[in-house]
Amino acid sequence: MSKLLDTLSVVKTFKFWKELVIMTLGMFVTAAAVYYFLVPSKLIIGTISGLSIVLSNIFAAAGINIGLSVIIMTINAILLILAWVLIGHEFGAKTVYTAMILGPLTDVWDAILPWQKIANENLTTGSMSVMGDPWLDLCCFVLLLSAAQALMFSINASTGGLDILAKIVNKYLHFDIGTSVSIAGAVICCTAFFINDFRMVVIGLIGTWINGLVVDYFTASLNNRKRVCIVSKEYDRIRRYIIDDLHRGCTLYEVIGGYSNEKSIELEVLLTKDEFSKLLAFIKDNELPAFTTAGNVSEVYGLWTKHSHKKKIKAEAESR
Repeated sequence: MSKLLDTLSVVKTFKFWKELVIMTLGMFVTAAAVYYFLVPSKLIIGTISGLSIVLSNIFAAAGINIGLSVIIMTINAILLILAWVLIGHEFGAKTVYTAMILGPLTDVWDAILPWQKIANENLTTGSMSVMGDPWLDLCCFVLLLSAAQALMFSINASTGGLDILAKIVNKYLHFDIGTSVSIAGAVICCTAFFINDFRMVVIGLIGTWINGLVVDYFTASLNNRKRVCIVSKEYDRIRRYIIDDLHRGCTLYEVIGGYSNEKSIELEVLLTKDEFSKLLAFIKDNELPAFTTAGNVSEVYGLWTKHSHKKKIKAEAESR
């Protein structure tokens, strides 16, 4: 009963519905990438969707008509069961939701605009292509998929499929998670030999490698923060601005100048790019003497990232 009440309390929160919308949009983009850039060209990237395309073509050659969405849902269902048994409840409802809607969303795109209406035959490979070249199809697919994956990872979700398999490999074979994704992706790419020539398989392997690089880039961009260090005699005014106006915490250090041998206070704070711009404008507009340095931080953990913690700091500042 208590677990049910906890679940209901989570469902009622704004955060739950916001993330549900983000997950749905992310999977809608993923489905478009699969349907328009993998299905027509039979380009196999190291994903569960790629494996599903291989199986769909094998079944079709054998005279068995099974829809791509059915195969995707079946494979994801099996992986979700394995994840639940072998890993536990870590993935939770998010992974179940995202993994199970990918197949149906490909059918939605098919109903909106079938790829047959916009694809043309590639004279070099003899396969169909929306962009007219497998390399362009590869680039479009990787960009869309990587952006969707990075967005999902930013809210502690995933597209399911290969991510689940990689986590199982990571837990029991103790490989790095990136290595696990690469190994699983490469194995799936090699199944394309059943339906594609050597050239197309190589393109798929390159695409799998590029996908990992682009995901890292998008993830770093979404999580990018500024680590700002300021040395100033007016440090207290700057500190008050950071706390009262930007609603961020900061840390103060006592430092000694190597040239002057004078003691000063250094202020350190983590800010978004927009907040950093506001801080620089405040220092400039008030003509505060300050020595400022800033560097990029790609990952931040802990209370900083929680909106509730930011509101708490604001409330404490207003009460003083």
